[in-house]
Amino acid sequence: MIVFPNAKINLGLRILRKRTDGFHDIETIMIPIGLSDALEIVPSADGEFAFTSSGIAIQCDPEENLCVKAFRMMQRKYGLPEVKIHLHKAIPAGAGLGGGSSDAAFALKLTRRLFSIKVCGNELLEMAAALGSDCPFFIENITSVASGRGEALQPFPLSLKGYHLLLVKPDINVSTPWAYKSITPSGIPLPAPDQLQENPDAWDAMLVNDFEPAVMKSYPEIKEVRDRIRGLGAFYTAMSGSGSAVFGLFKSAPFVRKEDFSGMFVWQELR
Repeated sequence: MIVFPNAKINLGLRILRKRTDGFHDIETIMIPIGLSDALEIVPSADGEFAFTSSGIAIQCDPEENLCVKAFRMMQRKYGLPEVKIHLHKAIPAGAGLGGGSSDAAFALKLTRRLFSIKVCGNELLEMAAALGSDCPFFIENITSVASGRGEALQPFPLSLKGYHLLLVKPDINVSTPWAYKSITPSGIPLPAPDQLQENPDAWDAMLVNDFEPAVMKSYPEIKEVRDRIRGLGAFYTAMSGSGSAVFGLFKSAPFVRKEDFSGMFVWQELR
């Protein structure tokens, strides 16, 4: 069986406070996008486990990969036999796009299908939350307001249909733990949903990513990318998550030259 774990972008990201457990309470709008990896899990014919990958290089031990961790979680809980896993990476790491979290969530869902495991949605969400704060979002995989440490989700009826998305990742990987240590919580929540629905042209002022000042101070190249995207006519530009990917939303497709973003990962989608 093969599935295609997709990325996400964040419209605004407010860091409200640091919690006693070391995490932070946040508010953000997460939106699934079409950029995706490919994940295959099949029963092992020889009884031996194997994990292989292609595409963007994965820089970790196989047992530390979130897909493998997700399968091992299901294997321990339900007594499953070994499998062969292949992951083709197209979503860059260190980008704030949730690629690893998506891989983990899709591995849970695919393992459930492969072995016809009867597990309710809430239980699957709990398993996903144990793997990472963004993982539960990819279980339902619909536009949602995420709060708590990112695992508390409320569906949000916001559509980007008709807009053009330009996504650019400079050759920089931003560490999420470092980013959290570098920020000061703003304590400011997201705007009310009806305000966002009514006036997309005001999103640049209304939807703030609290990571941007600290991250862009340490990595000015990210600010340069945001400014270039804005210069192409985007009505909303933002860093996704803790970076380093930056995206812009356009009402018509921008003219993008290779030299505008030389040496960077560039992806476009008409939604």
